Amino acid sequence: MPYDSNMTTRAPIQSGSEIPPEVMRGLHLKVSGMVCAGCAAAVQKALEARPEVNSASVSFTTGRATVEGVGIDTDEMIRAIEARGFSAQAADDELAPSELLSEIELAQLKREREWRFRAIIGLGIWVPLETLHWVGHHMHWHGAWMNWVMFIGSTIVFATAGAGFYRSAWGALRKGTTNMDTLISIGATTAYLFSLVIFVSILLGRPIEQPLYFAEAAALLGIISLGHWLEARAASRAGSAVRELLQLQPDEAELVQRASGEKVSETIASADVQPGDWVLLRPGGRVAVDGNVVEGESEVDEAVVTGESLPVRKSTGDSVVAGSVNTTGRLVIEATVDGRHTTVSRIAELVRQAQTSKADIQRLADRISAVFVPSVLTIGLLTFLGWWLLAGDPVIGLIATVTVLIISCPCALGLATPMAVMVGTGAASMRGILIKSAAALERAGRIGHVVFDKTGTLTRGEPIVSRVQLTDDSESESQLFRLAAAVEAPSEHPIARAITKAAEDRQLDIPPVENFTAIAGQGVRGNVDGQQVLVMRDKHATCRVVVDDVNIGTITVTDELRPDAIVAVERLRAMGLAVTLLSGDRKEVAEAIGRELGLSSQDVVSEATPEQKTRYIEQLPQGTIMVGDGINDAAALAAADLGIAMASGTNIAIESADIVIPSDRVMAVAESIDLSRSTLRTIKQNLFLAFIYNSLAIPAAVFYLLGEHGPLIAAGAMALSNLSVVCNALRLKRSLRLRYAREARGLQSMD
Repeated sequence: MPYDSNMTTRAPIQSGSEIPPEVMRGLHLKVSGMVCAGCAAAVQKALEARPEVNSASVSFTTGRATVEGVGIDTDEMIRAIEARGFSAQAADDELAPSELLSEIELAQLKREREWRFRAIIGLGIWVPLETLHWVGHHMHWHGAWMNWVMFIGSTIVFATAGAGFYRSAWGALRKGTTNMDTLISIGATTAYLFSLVIFVSILLGRPIEQPLYFAEAAALLGIISLGHWLEARAASRAGSAVRELLQLQPDEAELVQRASGEKVSETIASADVQPGDWVLLRPGGRVAVDGNVVEGESEVDEAVVTGESLPVRKSTGDSVVAGSVNTTGRLVIEATVDGRHTTVSRIAELVRQAQTSKADIQRLADRISAVFVPSVLTIGLLTFLGWWLLAGDPVIGLIATVTVLIISCPCALGLATPMAVMVGTGAASMRGILIKSAAALERAGRIGHVVFDKTGTLTRGEPIVSRVQLTDDSESESQLFRLAAAVEAPSEHPIARAITKAAEDRQLDIPPVENFTAIAGQGVRGNVDGQQVLVMRDKHATCRVVVDDVNIGTITVTDELRPDAIVAVERLRAMGLAVTLLSGDRKEVAEAIGRELGLSSQDVVSEATPEQKTRYIEQLPQGTIMVGDGINDAAALAAADLGIAMASGTNIAIESADIVIPSDRVMAVAESIDLSRSTLRTIKQNLFLAFIYNSLAIPAAVFYLLGEHGPLIAAGAMALSNLSVVCNALRLKRSLRLRYAREARGLQSMD
């Protein structure tokens, strides 16, 4: 199915919508000041509250907001965002593809560097402080100098690592809400100020018999900074995938002009090409802009768009798309779109839009923080007031309040998912599977439908000789291959490589060829051993070998299934999952592969463009995996609930996917889902343990059951809570190791 360059990148309005499509307007905004996914949710909520807004999507990863509705005013949307404590401006949608995401990437890299610096400072100071504290305690080194060291070190951490948390907490306060950084900021600050009061009283000669918590306050900020750094690094990598995709469009185009009856060429920036311009495409070059061929014949590799492993013949009147590679002849193309809105840039936009979706686990964390943090702050305030006004003991009230805030800090909650993910991804890596995030694990554990790309995913992506048929009894199969390979040897065409390799595998002596000629889109010819040999190709990749005008046989070239593809599909079905083949290849080829896999024609979708693949994925119910390997799969990988890329695929597909599996093991798709289900159970168990800890510990802190050493006990309780989460994750590690050992023994017994 040819790609329509005029197709919209937005999904059509539902038929039941009351908003006429002709009055809908889309607006893109750049939003700054967001430090977490909760900020993006707050911005989106503010935009959706406007009556003229039909839908809004805000991506923390890209720092952009997309708004659709009737009568949208840019200034009004900016004011709505600014009212929530953020800044915004209209995004320039007319940037050249090479410039499209430069501002976003710079912002992401800046954020990553900032959090990395804070994590290094926070952890780099806390570890020596904690070591010195415990060594000094056991060696009785405590003196005035020890308190000074603790004070100075903790102050440095607060001035560096604490800056990001305070900005986030302050931004939430300005919006009239709270987030996890609010509790972290208040808890760490309370511990610091409490310690500061004790430290000053010691300096004034009026010591208060309470321990210092400088090291504990620094530890909290350092560890959480590490988490923010990892989050920022993931966002930066997501942006690099789109950049690599956009780089497929060449920066320059050779513009052909007609003057005085002669053609002359001029090199211009590809972004400056306008519809109607004629562009020269030389052999080996990439198509700079979508258009139609007006002169010449050639074969074009369109794997970037269709996933088709074989080049397609192009002649006058045929369409070509940006990013495709010209393999043989010279073409002149008339542009049908401008250089800023090519297929490549549109695929990049699809990827960027798909990345705005959020994982369920993230939304769950947002909902929990919306209730948990204000509740803890309220409990802390009531604790202090209760002990002061009802019991008449504000000192105990202060200690109890500090204990509540310290013991309520969501460290275990923060470790619950990362620890399980660390174990799950570590176990996966031992089997050659790369799982990129907790959200990927969470989604993989709830998958119900697996959609496979064909070329390079279920198949090897390299054409091979599948069938040989002799039509002349006087010739042998070996002679057929000798002659065909001789004339194909000088060619770089994938079919030529397949035939040449087949001859080499048969250890045949390939004679030299004379007068070699490549016929664009048809085949090759030449003189071999005094005979004229012609190898002609058809649309089914069948090569007819003609010697001195006599057809001596045919050689059929196809794309071979991976060895474990059939078993992998069977196992997925045994796990209760639906399986679909989604390909840009021709219908007859895709359905033939589907039959080999045991799929019905209803389970095979063929001739799909990248945009059509994305729309197909978006229309499926929740719980869908897309498995692919090519650039043309990048948008569909990002649009699916979970994207899985083959390691043999392009960097763009790999960066757009959530999980990367070995290039030679389709079975790893089923293994990924099985492992994710186990990890998801552990994540839920860890979250339960974290909440049980807070449910039991907060009442004990409120009623001063921990005594005057409550804050110190609270810090120890936090460590025990974290330890319970870690131990449960280690239990998962042992369970997976034993499972894989049993599977290995089972395979050995079968052998």
